[in-house]
Amino acid sequence: MSGTSFIAVDWGTTNRRAYRIENGEVVATERDDRGILSVPAGDFPSLVAELRGRFDGLPVVMAGMVGSNRGWHDAGYVPCPATIETVVAGLVHPCDGVAIVPGVCVDAMGMNGRTRADVMRGEEVQLLGAAASGLAPADALLCQPGTHNKWAVMKGGAIADFTTAMTGEMFAILKAHALIGSEMAGEVDAGDAFREGVVASADADLLAALFGVRAAAVLGRRQPGTAAAYVSGLLIGADCRARIAPGQSVYLLADGLLGRLYSAAITIAGGQAVLVDSHASFVAGITRIRNASS
Repeated sequence: MSGTSFIAVDWGTTNRRAYRIENGEVVATERDDRGILSVPAGDFPSLVAELRGRFDGLPVVMAGMVGSNRGWHDAGYVPCPATIETVVAGLVHPCDGVAIVPGVCVDAMGMNGRTRADVMRGEEVQLLGAAASGLAPADALLCQPGTHNKWAVMKGGAIADFTTAMTGEMFAILKAHALIGSEMAGEVDAGDAFREGVVASADADLLAALFGVRAAAVLGRRQPGTAAAYVSGLLIGADCRARIAPGQSVYLLADGLLGRLYSAAITIAGGQAVLVDSHASFVAGITRIRNASS
């Protein structure tokens, strides 16, 4: 069993998720709040040893911020186009039986003579897994909503290029620190106020539209409790419109609220949203990385 069984760990900034995988299937899981920011310097080896002890000493493949310069060991980045094979070639082994997946980067000179740089760490496992398992086509535009939203162009199953948008973080900053933050009350959902924001984002004047939230409140033109959803629609709408061609399919690695919000925004922006199981994509990706490195 040891040849086909391993522990997969998605180790982020605030949370850690561990999966026991046997023959490509998850048979046990753990989740805790031991993200990298909660781990004192030097404690990673003991935490991993404890984890392995609970899972019969199986080998471990880890992805996410554990491989950053703030984690256990900096696993670096492999450049686009990134494949499962190039990711496997970049694996680092901080100790026996433990591998850390590298991130993926864009570091290129564009036709305008300007350098474009971007990085991801952890998302590459889902992206490659979705394409390799057939959950998304080998040639497609994939979107992973989140604090730092990822848009990845897949070609032949490889991550050919990607763009990161600070959509979620910008919403949080506006709510906590901006003049309009006090107006951003109410729940965010995919209802009328959100859709109104997505429609308004077509004007391509995001900064003026954001100040308009304040003006509408002062003049009594906006129903109380709807501004947060409207601002979310503005930001997500602007993000989607910058990436999507009319009629284009977007394979959306999301569920729950983010899945509903982005599905609505993509549709309004003229695209077609196709939901993809992000959990299954991670399992498929990490399993293929493990098998290719064995």
